[in-house]
Amino acid sequence: MVNTIRKDGATSPDLPIARKRSMRLLRRRLRPSTFGPGDRTLLRNGQVVAPLAVADTTASRRRGLLGTTGLVGALWITRCPSVHMMGMRYPIDVAVVDRAGTVLLTATLRPWWGMTRFRFRASATIEAPEGAMTAWDVRPGSVLTIGTAGTQPV
Repeated sequence: MVNTIRKDGATSPDLPIARKRSMRLLRRRLRPSTFGPGDRTLLRNGQVVAPLAVADTTASRRRGLLGTTGLVGALWITRCPSVHMMGMRYPIDVAVVDRAGTVLLTATLRPWWGMTRFRFRASATIEAPEGAMTAWDVRPGSVLTIGTAGTQPV
């Protein structure tokens, strides 16, 4: 390693380039960011309730809300019968739905501890800010669907 002179006059050893790159990527991942709003809308029983982002690729489903500090609107995760909160920083509300969009379960999950159990009829999971499912009057039996872009919540 080679010593370099810092701006304050002290010397410090140079880090290997790979380590510098990994530290830069780590800082970028830890940068506070808010997820959303998405380009679609969430409909409850045909009425628009919130902006919606859809995670429909393997990469977007795997990433979910990890690395974010907040959520605007909702996130619809396709082909996802259960979720966990490992690595999350804030509580969220979740609704587990079947193929028809009928809500099977709603719950509030806490960071690091929360999780929903696998359900055989489940097809997707919708994640929203804490308290949103109650405010939107989403409960088991409600029907949630994905609306088109451009419509505004009522």
